[in-house]
Amino acid sequence: MSASNARRAAVTGIGVVAPNGISTDAFWKATREGDSALDVITRDGCEGMPLRVAGQVRDFDPPSAIEERYLVQTDRFTHFAMAAADLALEEAGLGRADTDAAPFSVGVVTAAGSGGGEFGQRELQQLWGKGSRFVGPYQSIAWFYAASTGQISIRGGFKGPCGVIAADEAGGLDALAHAARAVRRGTDVIVAGATEAPLAPYSMVCQLGYEELSTVAEPDRAYRPFTTAACGFVPAEGGAMFVVEAEESARDRGAPLRAVVAGHAATFTGASRWEQSREGLARAIRGALEEAGCAPEEIDVVFADALGVPAADRAEVLALADALGPHAGRVPVTAPKTGVGRGLAAAPVLDVAAAVLAMEQGLVPPTPNVFDICHDLDLVTGRARATETRTALVLSRGLMGSNSALVLRRGAGDAS
Repeated sequence: MSASNARRAAVTGIGVVAPNGISTDAFWKATREGDSALDVITRDGCEGMPLRVAGQVRDFDPPSAIEERYLVQTDRFTHFAMAAADLALEEAGLGRADTDAAPFSVGVVTAAGSGGGEFGQRELQQLWGKGSRFVGPYQSIAWFYAASTGQISIRGGFKGPCGVIAADEAGGLDALAHAARAVRRGTDVIVAGATEAPLAPYSMVCQLGYEELSTVAEPDRAYRPFTTAACGFVPAEGGAMFVVEAEESARDRGAPLRAVVAGHAATFTGASRWEQSREGLARAIRGALEEAGCAPEEIDVVFADALGVPAADRAEVLALADALGPHAGRVPVTAPKTGVGRGLAAAPVLDVAAAVLAMEQGLVPPTPNVFDICHDLDLVTGRARATETRTALVLSRGLMGSNSALVLRRGAGDAS
């Protein structure tokens, strides 16, 4: 069923826990100003690793955001998810009384690539250091990439359709698309998004095999896509959650219609096959445009995947040219993730949050730490660019070969 023939899925709430800010307002202020939150990794046990720079979430106090009974059975990535979900529900004006009245009309969809590495590492240290009796019972669930979906649904009493997306980095966009399709099929509300916490020692060691990872020690030089100095990406933690809601139910509640999830498509081209990702990403873009009923020239801004690997950057630029034609050279492109890091499945959902805010504010945020562009691309750098933005295209590719494209249209604002 095409998006035009089904009920529309609107974003009514956004919750952000990111390296550059906790809350939508803090995140947008830093993103709009082009502030960089990249810094030398300071986590215990990470000293001496070749991975030196990342985007770390600071000033996040789990006990002030999450009840103790949930804290003891969950990892940091789920703490982020629960806190961000609370912020999104608050923004959407959905209280516990609203969801308790119709629990089967509310579902949850998340994506994750790293899982609960910090929790798992701690319990394994107990196993080998003290013995099996010292391993907690929650080891069996806290590390699992599905933990955030389960805990958000249990904590909120949400009994509607729930799911987990495993499609590496691109999974963040796929989770939002899954949520939108559930809404179009009849579910009223889906809490959807992605959060990650891949900066524990065990999780970091697991990433060291990626050739695309940057090991540059200077934060302002470690992640510079689309330049001659491109040397890979740096990881990040945090993420964003959204309330995706049927437009008619949002209007009935007088909720703000922040944006419409208009179109999505995904492809697969294989791990680290960056030249082949040109075709796969172009097909995903065309598919998303088709589902949205959107012509290439209607795209007002592109939030790029921006891997930071020369071959991957070149493939992305060529994919945009293939899918958008002459418009590719004229449309503003941005990659605010160069200021916060590339947080696996959380990276594209932070881009979605920025895209919704950019459309609301009429500002395309800049690409931090990037200046000397070596591609035929209208990359926004330095400072935000004022421009009317009605339709945004968000792109994502995973290291294992997933490609995803999402089209967002500006919402109607206050539905009342």
